[in-house]
Amino acid sequence: MTDLAPLEDLAARVIREFANAGRMLATAESCTGGLIAGVLTEISGSSAVVERGFVTYSNEAKTEMLGVPADLIASDGAVSMRVAIAMAEGALARSRADVAVSVTGVAGPGGGSPEKPVGLVHFGFARRGFATRHLEKRFGDIGRDRVRLATVGLVLQELTGLFGTILPNTEADC
Repeated sequence: MTDLAPLEDLAARVIREFANAGRMLATAESCTGGLIAGVLTEISGSSAVVERGFVTYSNEAKTEMLGVPADLIASDGAVSMRVAIAMAEGALARSRADVAVSVTGVAGPGGGSPEKPVGLVHFGFARRGFATRHLEKRFGDIGRDRVRLATVGLVLQELTGLFGTILPNTEADC
């Protein structure tokens, strides 16, 4: 079982910042299997922020729950930029959240290829009224637990400061 305790301080910051801004979050998770929502809901007060989480481990779930076109998955593969973006946008469209985050990747130990090696993760960040943002990260073949924890940590880090007053809240920030 993956130990999420090291990420709880960062999760608490996300919950606090979203709550202070009156904003809600949805997650669409494949390779993390719900760990992002899991660490966020460990925090007291998370019910004011976490609107819902979609665990879409299979391609069918991505299509049925998030509306990701099956032909997109067939052409690009589940682990791809366009699928990550479609997952985030689908989670936003199918929720009352203000922000949605998606992750799809190859956690390992198997399942990688030269084009999509173990440790490759695609992230989507969708926010109402803003362009959807994509990140690609290659963590390397560092072990399944570490890939998943690093993925959750990157998401939480990206979500912090999203509604803060220190940085301008512009489209370029989301």
